[in-house]
Amino acid sequence: MEEVYTLEREVGRGSYGVVFEGRVAENGPWGPRGERVAIKRLPCSSPECIELYLQELWAMRATAKSHPNVIALHCCLLQTGPKTLQPLRAGKLPLELVESALKGSVASAAEAQKKGPGAGPSRSRKRPARAEPVPRRCSALWLVMEYCDGGDLNRYLLSRPSDTPRNYSVIRQLSSAVAFLHGLRIVHRDLKPDNVLVRLTPSGPLIKVADFGLSKVTEGSAEGDLTRQHFSSTCGSDFYMAPEVWGGRSYTAQADIFSLGVLFWAALERITFLEDGSNQEQLGAYVCRGRWLLPLGEALCENPDLQLSIPMRARRAPPLPAPPSPELCTLLLDMLASDPAARPTAHQLEDRVRRATSLQ
Repeated sequence: MEEVYTLEREVGRGSYGVVFEGRVAENGPWGPRGERVAIKRLPCSSPECIELYLQELWAMRATAKSHPNVIALHCCLLQTGPKTLQPLRAGKLPLELVESALKGSVASAAEAQKKGPGAGPSRSRKRPARAEPVPRRCSALWLVMEYCDGGDLNRYLLSRPSDTPRNYSVIRQLSSAVAFLHGLRIVHRDLKPDNVLVRLTPSGPLIKVADFGLSKVTEGSAEGDLTRQHFSSTCGSDFYMAPEVWGGRSYTAQADIFSLGVLFWAALERITFLEDGSNQEQLGAYVCRGRWLLPLGEALCENPDLQLSIPMRARRAPPLPAPPSPELCTLLLDMLASDPAARPTAHQLEDRVRRATSLQ
């Protein structure tokens, strides 16, 4: 690693891996010397984790560096020993990790050596790429990505006074990113402020959708109707999950639109909540039930006819931002409809956000 990148400090730690700030050590195909990068280490300790990592890698490869509001993947490295890293070639997936995910057990090094190129993932509908054998057991994946110096969206927005032009810029960029992803048939399934990063530029914040561990790259052409592709796995974060996900029903890409609706509402009106056992404020809209805060998706799952009050009547301490315009309030209500078919598609959303924010 130190021949190509230097690790400088840990900047984030989650359930599945650790993210470091690093720099390119030498000029070359890796980038100019000294360029800052984010490096995520994902330990390959269980089939469940490995499956998430492969999903993230596949989604990030599909997006490449094609959209300014989606985090860019520079390269992926396989760790096959304490100090042994090898780059993963484009269009390839590590055979051993694919087999571990498919079989539900971590493959041994001996098993990996017996397999030749093309075995394994070509039989799987989930991964159309060819696999390449790795000579030794892969203990971790290292994803090298662009570095975002503004932190996540939650920290960025809550560390600054509310500003309407900045809020509009954020929601325009997010709607553009999700329209791009859905155009590639990528459903994120965990959109929330923690999974949106910010890069600081002289012209304002550059928003980057990140963390594709729960995403799905669906089959079919990009021109197909993504709303017909159904999923069954319950995943996401409580305050952003759509009612159909809460209810354990099958769902489509329209669940992403609901999550964005929660995020947009919270960002526009500076609505926050405190997670259990934490003093850290989080952006998120909700329904009040006595002393309790109920996620919107859960409330709508229990009562699909629930009428949401946008703008929110009771908000946290001043100074408060101006309420959303009538056009934005109508858009938010459509995004948060209990019926997924009543929500705009990602491309319709991008157009409506652009028009609603240009009216101000």
